[in-house]
Amino acid sequence: MSQAGKLPVSSAPYLKDNYFLETAMRDVMIALLPISLVSIFFYGANAIFLIAICMATAALTEVAVRKMMGKKPSLYDGSAVLTGLFVALLYQPTAPWFSAVMATVIGVGVAKELSGGLGLNRFNPALFGRVSMILLTPVFAAFAPGALTLSSVEIVTQASPLALLGSGMEMPSYGEMFIGFQGGALSESSPLALIAGAAYLKHRKHIKLRVPLVIFATVVVIALATGQDPIYHLLSGGLMIGALFMATDWVTAPITYSGRVIFGLSIGVLVMIFRVFLPPTEGVAFSILIMNAFVPVIDKATRHLAFLEPKEA
Repeated sequence: MSQAGKLPVSSAPYLKDNYFLETAMRDVMIALLPISLVSIFFYGANAIFLIAICMATAALTEVAVRKMMGKKPSLYDGSAVLTGLFVALLYQPTAPWFSAVMATVIGVGVAKELSGGLGLNRFNPALFGRVSMILLTPVFAAFAPGALTLSSVEIVTQASPLALLGSGMEMPSYGEMFIGFQGGALSESSPLALIAGAAYLKHRKHIKLRVPLVIFATVVVIALATGQDPIYHLLSGGLMIGALFMATDWVTAPITYSGRVIFGLSIGVLVMIFRVFLPPTEGVAFSILIMNAFVPVIDKATRHLAFLEPKEA
Protein backbone atom coordinates (compact mmCIF):
# COMPACT_ATOMS: atom_id res chain seq x y z
CA MET A 1 0.00 0.00 0.00
CA SER A 2 1.06 3.59 -0.55
CA GLN A 3 0.51 6.66 1.56
CA ALA A 4 -2.66 6.90 3.69
CA GLY A 5 -3.33 3.22 3.11
CA LYS A 6 -4.38 3.73 -0.51
CA LEU A 7 -3.49 1.42 -3.33
CA PRO A 8 -1.39 2.93 -6.14
CA VAL A 9 -3.31 3.68 -9.29
CA SER A 10 -1.78 3.89 -12.78
CA SER A 11 -3.14 4.44 -16.26
CA ALA A 12 -3.79 1.75 -18.85
CA PRO A 13 -2.59 -0.43 -20.46
CA TYR A 14 -2.83 -2.86 -17.53
CA LEU A 15 -0.49 -5.72 -18.44
CA LYS A 16 -0.17 -8.77 -16.24
CA ASP A 17 1.54 -12.17 -16.11
CA ASN A 18 4.99 -10.58 -16.37
CA TYR A 19 4.34 -9.06 -19.78
CA PHE A 20 6.41 -6.00 -20.46
CA LEU A 21 4.99 -3.22 -22.61
CA GLU A 22 7.58 -3.82 -25.31
CA THR A 23 6.64 -7.50 -25.47
CA ALA A 24 2.94 -6.67 -25.78
CA MET A 25 3.55 -4.21 -28.63
CA ARG A 26 5.79 -6.71 -30.37
CA ASP A 27 3.05 -9.34 -30.11
CA VAL A 28 0.54 -7.00 -31.74
CA MET A 29 2.98 -6.41 -34.61
CA ILE A 30 3.36 -10.17 -34.98
CA ALA A 31 -0.43 -10.46 -35.03
CA LEU A 32 -0.58 -7.91 -37.86
CA LEU A 33 2.08 -9.72 -39.87
CA PRO A 34 -0.39 -12.04 -41.71
CA ILE A 35 -2.56 -9.19 -43.00
CA SER A 36 0.54 -7.17 -43.88
CA LEU A 37 1.95 -10.06 -45.93
CA VAL A 38 -1.36 -10.62 -47.70
CA SER A 39 -1.49 -6.91 -48.56
CA ILE A 40 2.05 -7.00 -49.93
CA PHE A 41 1.19 -10.11 -51.95
CA PHE A 42 -1.79 -8.31 -53.53
CA TYR A 43 -0.39 -4.82 -53.92
CA GLY A 44 3.39 -5.23 -54.00
CA ALA A 45 5.54 -2.14 -53.72
CA ASN A 46 2.56 0.14 -53.09
CA ALA A 47 1.74 -1.67 -49.86
CA ILE A 48 5.40 -1.81 -48.82
CA PHE A 49 5.82 1.92 -49.43
CA LEU A 50 2.64 2.84 -47.56
CA ILE A 51 3.55 0.72 -44.53
CA ALA A 52 7.15 1.93 -44.48
CA ILE A 53 6.36 5.63 -44.78
CA CYS A 54 3.66 5.50 -42.08
CA MET A 55 5.89 3.63 -39.62
CA ALA A 56 8.82 5.97 -40.28
CA THR A 57 6.58 9.03 -39.92
CA ALA A 58 5.20 7.70 -36.64
CA ALA A 59 8.70 7.28 -35.19
CA LEU A 60 9.84 10.72 -36.31
CA THR A 61 6.65 12.36 -35.04
CA GLU A 62 7.01 10.85 -31.57
CA VAL A 63 10.64 11.94 -31.30
CA ALA A 64 9.86 15.48 -32.50
CA VAL A 65 6.78 16.02 -30.34
CA ARG A 66 8.32 14.58 -27.18
CA LYS A 67 11.42 16.71 -27.72
CA MET A 68 9.26 19.84 -28.02
CA MET A 69 7.52 18.83 -24.79
CA GLY A 70 10.82 18.28 -23.01
CA LYS A 71 10.32 14.52 -22.71
CA LYS A 72 12.64 11.69 -23.60
CA PRO A 73 11.72 9.64 -26.70
CA SER A 74 10.03 6.32 -25.93
CA LEU A 75 10.47 4.52 -29.23
CA TYR A 76 11.66 1.45 -27.35
CA ASP A 77 8.08 0.57 -26.34
CA GLY A 78 7.03 0.23 -29.99
CA SER A 79 3.71 2.04 -29.58
CA ALA A 80 4.49 4.75 -32.13
CA VAL A 81 5.56 2.47 -34.99
CA LEU A 82 2.61 0.20 -34.20
CA THR A 83 0.28 3.18 -34.64
CA GLY A 84 1.97 3.90 -37.96
CA LEU A 85 1.36 0.33 -39.09
CA PHE A 86 -2.31 0.54 -38.11
CA VAL A 87 -2.72 3.79 -40.05
CA ALA A 88 -1.19 2.24 -43.16
CA LEU A 89 -3.54 -0.74 -42.96
CA LEU A 90 -6.53 1.62 -42.85
CA TYR A 91 -5.64 3.12 -46.25
CA GLN A 92 -6.09 1.86 -49.78
CA PRO A 93 -2.80 1.07 -51.55
CA THR A 94 -3.43 3.80 -54.13
CA ALA A 95 -4.34 6.48 -51.60
CA PRO A 96 -2.31 9.72 -51.62
CA TRP A 97 0.76 9.11 -49.48
CA PHE A 98 0.48 12.67 -48.16
CA SER A 99 -2.86 11.82 -46.57
CA ALA A 100 -1.44 8.73 -44.86
CA VAL A 101 1.52 10.73 -43.57
CA MET A 102 -0.72 13.45 -42.16
CA ALA A 103 -3.00 10.87 -40.56
CA THR A 104 0.03 9.34 -38.86
CA VAL A 105 1.26 12.72 -37.63
CA ILE A 106 -2.17 13.53 -36.20
CA GLY A 107 -2.58 10.09 -34.66
CA VAL A 108 0.81 9.96 -32.96
CA GLY A 109 1.36 13.67 -32.36
CA VAL A 110 -2.11 14.79 -31.32
CA ALA A 111 -4.18 11.78 -30.27
CA LYS A 112 -1.30 10.08 -28.45
CA GLU A 113 1.47 12.43 -27.31
CA LEU A 114 -0.40 15.72 -26.86
CA SER A 115 -3.13 13.83 -25.02
CA GLY A 116 -0.68 12.80 -22.32
CA GLY A 117 1.14 9.91 -23.93
CA LEU A 118 0.53 6.18 -23.98
CA GLY A 119 -2.12 5.21 -21.45
CA LEU A 120 -3.70 8.65 -21.21
CA ASN A 121 -5.14 9.01 -24.72
CA ARG A 122 -8.93 9.03 -24.86
CA PHE A 123 -9.20 7.99 -28.53
CA ASN A 124 -7.55 5.27 -30.58
CA PRO A 125 -4.66 7.15 -32.26
CA ALA A 126 -4.75 5.36 -35.62
CA LEU A 127 -8.51 5.78 -36.03
CA PHE A 128 -8.31 9.38 -34.84
CA GLY A 129 -5.72 10.17 -37.51
CA ARG A 130 -7.66 8.39 -40.26
CA VAL A 131 -10.98 10.05 -39.43
CA SER A 132 -9.30 13.45 -39.07
CA MET A 133 -8.03 13.19 -42.63
CA ILE A 134 -11.49 12.20 -43.86
CA LEU A 135 -12.92 15.34 -42.28
CA LEU A 136 -10.01 17.48 -43.49
CA THR A 137 -10.00 16.13 -47.05
CA PRO A 138 -11.57 19.29 -48.57
CA VAL A 139 -8.87 21.39 -46.91
CA PHE A 140 -5.93 19.34 -48.17
CA ALA A 141 -7.38 18.40 -51.56
CA ALA A 142 -6.17 21.61 -53.16
CA PHE A 143 -2.47 21.04 -52.51
CA ALA A 144 -2.03 17.39 -51.46
CA PRO A 145 0.23 15.44 -53.83
CA GLY A 146 -1.27 12.52 -55.70
CA ALA A 147 -0.69 8.91 -54.85
CA LEU A 148 2.84 7.71 -55.45
CA THR A 149 2.63 4.41 -57.29
CA LEU A 150 5.90 2.48 -57.23
CA SER A 151 4.74 -0.64 -59.04
CA SER A 152 4.58 -0.84 -62.81
CA VAL A 153 1.74 -3.35 -62.50
CA GLU A 154 -1.80 -1.99 -62.49
CA ILE A 155 -3.47 -2.67 -59.15
CA VAL A 156 -6.88 -2.32 -57.52
CA THR A 157 -9.22 -2.07 -60.48
CA GLN A 158 -12.32 -3.14 -58.54
CA ALA A 159 -14.41 -1.59 -55.80
CA SER A 160 -14.25 -2.72 -52.20
CA PRO A 161 -16.75 -5.38 -51.06
CA LEU A 162 -18.59 -2.83 -48.93
CA ALA A 163 -18.96 -0.50 -51.92
CA LEU A 164 -20.27 -3.38 -54.01
CA LEU A 165 -22.72 -4.27 -51.24
CA GLY A 166 -23.96 -0.71 -50.89
CA SER A 167 -24.52 -0.31 -54.64
CA GLY A 168 -26.30 -3.63 -55.02
CA MET A 169 -23.70 -4.97 -57.46
CA GLU A 170 -22.66 -8.60 -57.75
CA MET A 171 -20.61 -9.66 -54.74
CA PRO A 172 -17.66 -12.05 -54.66
CA SER A 173 -18.18 -15.41 -52.98
CA TYR A 174 -17.99 -15.81 -49.21
CA GLY A 175 -14.85 -17.89 -49.56
CA GLU A 176 -13.10 -15.35 -51.77
CA MET A 177 -13.89 -12.52 -49.38
CA PHE A 178 -12.84 -14.55 -46.34
CA ILE A 179 -9.53 -15.83 -47.65
CA GLY A 180 -8.39 -12.90 -49.77
CA PHE A 181 -9.96 -10.20 -51.93
CA GLN A 182 -8.23 -7.42 -53.83
CA GLY A 183 -10.20 -4.28 -53.12
CA GLY A 184 -10.54 -1.62 -50.42
CA ALA A 185 -8.02 -0.83 -47.70
CA LEU A 186 -5.02 -3.02 -46.94
CA SER A 187 -6.80 -4.34 -43.84
CA GLU A 188 -9.75 -5.50 -45.95
CA SER A 189 -7.58 -7.89 -47.97
CA SER A 190 -8.17 -10.99 -45.83
CA PRO A 191 -10.46 -11.46 -42.81
CA LEU A 192 -8.80 -14.86 -42.34
CA ALA A 193 -5.43 -13.18 -41.80
CA LEU A 194 -6.95 -10.81 -39.23
CA ILE A 195 -8.64 -13.67 -37.38
CA ALA A 196 -5.34 -15.55 -37.30
CA GLY A 197 -3.64 -12.49 -35.81
CA ALA A 198 -6.39 -12.03 -33.22
CA ALA A 199 -6.14 -15.71 -32.29
CA TYR A 200 -2.45 -15.17 -31.57
CA LEU A 201 -3.22 -12.19 -29.33
CA LYS A 202 -5.87 -14.23 -27.54
CA HIS A 203 -3.36 -17.04 -27.03
CA ARG A 204 -0.89 -14.54 -25.60
CA LYS A 205 -3.66 -13.26 -23.29
CA HIS A 206 -3.49 -9.72 -24.64
CA ILE A 207 -7.14 -9.41 -25.66
CA LYS A 208 -10.54 -10.70 -24.61
CA LEU A 209 -13.13 -11.59 -27.22
CA ARG A 210 -16.18 -10.23 -25.40
CA VAL A 211 -16.23 -6.93 -27.30
CA PRO A 212 -15.64 -8.38 -30.80
CA LEU A 213 -18.22 -11.12 -30.33
CA VAL A 214 -20.84 -8.62 -29.16
CA ILE A 215 -20.06 -6.38 -32.14
CA PHE A 216 -20.38 -9.29 -34.58
CA ALA A 217 -23.61 -10.53 -33.00
CA THR A 218 -25.14 -7.04 -33.10
CA VAL A 219 -24.22 -6.58 -36.75
CA VAL A 220 -25.72 -9.96 -37.65
CA VAL A 221 -29.00 -9.28 -35.82
CA ILE A 222 -29.47 -5.82 -37.35
CA ALA A 223 -28.48 -7.06 -40.82
CA LEU A 224 -31.12 -9.79 -40.65
CA ALA A 225 -33.71 -7.35 -39.31
CA THR A 226 -33.09 -4.94 -42.21
CA GLY A 227 -32.99 -7.61 -44.92
CA GLN A 228 -29.22 -7.40 -45.40
CA ASP A 229 -26.76 -10.26 -45.84
CA PRO A 230 -25.03 -10.60 -42.43
CA ILE A 231 -22.06 -12.58 -43.79
CA TYR A 232 -21.14 -9.85 -46.25
CA HIS A 233 -21.43 -7.25 -43.52
CA LEU A 234 -19.08 -9.25 -41.30
CA LEU A 235 -16.48 -9.78 -44.02
CA SER A 236 -16.57 -6.36 -45.69
CA GLY A 237 -15.26 -2.96 -44.73
CA GLY A 238 -13.10 -2.42 -41.68
CA LEU A 239 -15.29 -4.43 -39.32
CA MET A 240 -12.77 -7.22 -38.73
CA ILE A 241 -9.77 -5.04 -37.91
CA GLY A 242 -11.99 -2.62 -36.03
CA ALA A 243 -13.62 -5.24 -33.82
CA LEU A 244 -10.60 -7.49 -33.28
CA PHE A 245 -7.80 -4.93 -32.97
CA MET A 246 -9.23 -1.43 -32.41
CA ALA A 247 -12.20 -2.07 -30.10
CA THR A 248 -10.02 -4.32 -27.92
CA ASP A 249 -7.43 -1.58 -27.39
CA TRP A 250 -6.13 -1.74 -23.80
CA VAL A 251 -6.34 2.02 -23.30
CA THR A 252 -9.53 3.18 -25.04
CA ALA A 253 -11.93 0.33 -24.19
CA PRO A 254 -13.91 -0.19 -20.96
CA ILE A 255 -12.34 -2.23 -18.18
CA THR A 256 -15.53 -3.71 -16.69
CA TYR A 257 -17.20 -6.82 -18.09
CA SER A 258 -20.65 -5.29 -18.43
CA GLY A 259 -19.07 -2.13 -19.78
CA ARG A 260 -17.47 -4.12 -22.59
CA VAL A 261 -20.86 -5.53 -23.52
CA ILE A 262 -22.37 -2.04 -23.69
CA PHE A 263 -19.33 -0.83 -25.64
CA GLY A 264 -19.53 -3.64 -28.21
CA LEU A 265 -23.31 -3.42 -28.55
CA SER A 266 -23.18 0.33 -29.14
CA ILE A 267 -20.42 0.01 -31.74
CA GLY A 268 -22.39 -2.66 -33.60
CA VAL A 269 -25.52 -0.51 -33.65
CA LEU A 270 -23.61 2.55 -34.84
CA VAL A 271 -21.82 0.59 -37.57
CA MET A 272 -25.13 -0.61 -39.01
CA ILE A 273 -26.64 2.87 -38.77
CA PHE A 274 -23.72 4.21 -40.81
CA ARG A 275 -23.92 1.36 -43.31
CA VAL A 276 -27.68 1.08 -43.81
CA PHE A 277 -29.07 4.57 -43.27
CA LEU A 278 -26.22 6.98 -44.07
CA PRO A 279 -24.04 7.66 -47.13
CA PRO A 280 -20.96 5.40 -47.50
CA THR A 281 -18.21 6.41 -45.11
CA GLU A 282 -15.72 4.92 -42.63
CA GLY A 283 -18.55 3.76 -40.38
CA VAL A 284 -16.46 1.41 -38.24
CA ALA A 285 -13.85 4.08 -37.52
CA PHE A 286 -16.45 6.71 -36.63
CA SER A 287 -18.39 4.24 -34.47
CA ILE A 288 -15.38 3.20 -32.39
CA LEU A 289 -14.22 6.79 -31.91
CA ILE A 290 -17.70 7.88 -30.82
CA MET A 291 -17.79 5.13 -28.21
CA ASN A 292 -14.20 5.91 -27.12
CA ALA A 293 -15.57 9.24 -25.91
CA PHE A 294 -18.11 7.45 -23.70
CA VAL A 295 -15.72 4.93 -22.13
CA PRO A 296 -15.23 6.94 -18.88
CA VAL A 297 -19.01 7.21 -18.50
CA ILE A 298 -19.47 3.49 -19.19
CA ASP A 299 -16.76 2.51 -16.72
CA LYS A 300 -18.26 4.74 -14.03
CA ALA A 301 -21.78 3.43 -14.61
CA THR A 302 -20.71 -0.23 -14.56
CA ARG A 303 -18.01 -0.15 -11.88
CA HIS A 304 -18.20 -2.54 -8.96
CA LEU A 305 -18.53 -0.96 -5.55
CA ALA A 306 -15.49 -1.40 -3.39
CA PHE A 307 -15.86 -3.37 -0.13
CA LEU A 308 -18.02 -1.39 2.31
CA GLU A 309 -18.16 1.55 -0.12
CA PRO A 310 -21.48 3.37 0.41
CA LYS A 311 -23.77 3.69 -2.60
CA GLU A 312 -24.34 7.16 -4.00
CA ALA A 313 -27.76 8.63 -3.44
